[in-house]
Amino acid sequence: KSMLFLGFLLIFLGLALPGTQGKVFSRCEMVRALRRNGFEGFEGTTVADWMCLVKHESGYNTKAYNNNGPSRDYGIFQINSKYWCNDGKTAGAKDACHISCSKLLNDNIEDDIRCAKKIAREAHGLSPWYGWKNHCRGRNLSSYVRGC
Repeated sequence: KSMLFLGFLLIFLGLALPGTQGKVFSRCEMVRALRRNGFEGFEGTTVADWMCLVKHESGYNTKAYNNNGPSRDYGIFQINSKYWCNDGKTAGAKDACHISCSKLLNDNIEDDIRCAKKIAREAHGLSPWYGWKNHCRGRNLSSYVRGC
């Protein structure tokens, strides 16, 4: 009996407690989402650029979070709380995307996409993302989209 109870308890907790891991997109699933949302050619970038960026910023995980000291990065595109979203913790935050940072941690990436495009539009490219600058810029990125 006790093993059965323990089994039910574990199942209940697994369903009831929010996980620390969000939706982790497969590579081709992410490629399709980016293509569907007009990333190919956006501000002179390619889907391969965005794929490399997302891989190095969040590992395709919608719940990715990184504390940078005075600010934090949220979601699949690692959008920063100092400039782009409001987390209620970052002093002098601009909230240029007019969104709560916590909304960037759910599995629906539509608002993440809108904000990421705003960032790229204002920067005329992907230079605000260190993951892209350090790992992707100027490299052959065809492997990120191959076969998708």
